[in-house]
Amino acid sequence: MLTQRQLFLQHNAQTTLEPLLLEFVKASGIYLYDAEGKKYMDLIAGIGVSNVGHCHPAVVEAVKKQAELYMHIMVYGEFVQSPQVDFAKALADILPPNLNCTYFVNSGSEAVEGAMKLAKRYTERTEFIACNHSYHGSTQGALSLMGNEEFKRAYRPLLPHVHFIKFNKLSDLEKITTKTAAVFIETVQGEAGIRIGDPEYFKALRARCTETGTLLVLDEIQCGFGRTGKMFGFEHYDITPDILMVAKGIGGGMPIGAFISSTEIMLSLATNPILGHITTFGGHPVSCAAGLATLRTIVKENIVKGVTEKGELFKKLLVHPKIHAVRGKGLMLAVEFDSFETNKKIIDGCIVDGFISDWFLHCSNSMRLAPPLIITAGEIEEACKVILKNVDKFA
Repeated sequence: MLTQRQLFLQHNAQTTLEPLLLEFVKASGIYLYDAEGKKYMDLIAGIGVSNVGHCHPAVVEAVKKQAELYMHIMVYGEFVQSPQVDFAKALADILPPNLNCTYFVNSGSEAVEGAMKLAKRYTERTEFIACNHSYHGSTQGALSLMGNEEFKRAYRPLLPHVHFIKFNKLSDLEKITTKTAAVFIETVQGEAGIRIGDPEYFKALRARCTETGTLLVLDEIQCGFGRTGKMFGFEHYDITPDILMVAKGIGGGMPIGAFISSTEIMLSLATNPILGHITTFGGHPVSCAAGLATLRTIVKENIVKGVTEKGELFKKLLVHPKIHAVRGKGLMLAVEFDSFETNKKIIDGCIVDGFISDWFLHCSNSMRLAPPLIITAGEIEEACKVILKNVDKFA
């Protein structure tokens, strides 16, 4: 009889020729458990997804309760479904007044695709601007906004009228003109290896978009829902986007994404033509119930409060001659080494020791650290000891 790993290789589409082939059968809190019973500390939270930890009891209970009432009953936007309504209202309550209308989709990439259509429809312009080394997803439109040609060239032609600027370079903002429908930018660049924007840059970006009638679209798919030490990354910069994109951490482990704007802007998709954006499973009631439970858990347990201090503890402990830098904000961190080869050996060594990490698409010499936000100081100390042990061994 074939093993699960063998069946996986035969019947599941592969994203690389060398998958990790770790077989997990259970997850709880910040830990994963494999088929042999070994426990692993998850230091990447499923790539920024499990902010409240794996299988948080409140999220599990919300999923069970909603699944017993109803699951899919109609494509998004026709029926009044309480999980969608309640989650959208809860998001509006914690966001600035102009971000009061949410369109729920299934993922971050779908949120980007919807936001691109919304920006074109509202502004009646066709040009987009994104940043070098940006990552916004893997679908055709989102890929067009990716600032790394290595991952794009095999799929061209992509969307026309997409131009790129350098993140944090003030002079490049002049490239934003009255022809630009929207600027898509990560509030914290993720796959570039955690690059933090300057407050002066973001304020100038906001001003330039306002001056030219361009929509500012902030991608908080990775950095939203508490990861940076505030509920949303843009709160660090005293600015407000015209469209906000979220996913990953908002569902407590369930698949969900959203693009959020004002009612005025969002209504552009409802006319000329009607049904300007359609999704069958977007706003799935079970995912929305999980999302609302996640948000309530973050607020009730005051999870965001300790995130900044936990991030600083990682930085304090991860000091080593072979560590070139530790960048980040809150629990969105990158540990830089001299090369991908060194980084990969350290990551693999940590996995053997029961600690899960990985690297970044556009910055492969850096290790990603983005654990569930509920990680404790003691667990951080334990993780750093293992990382440093492997740095000593492999760097």
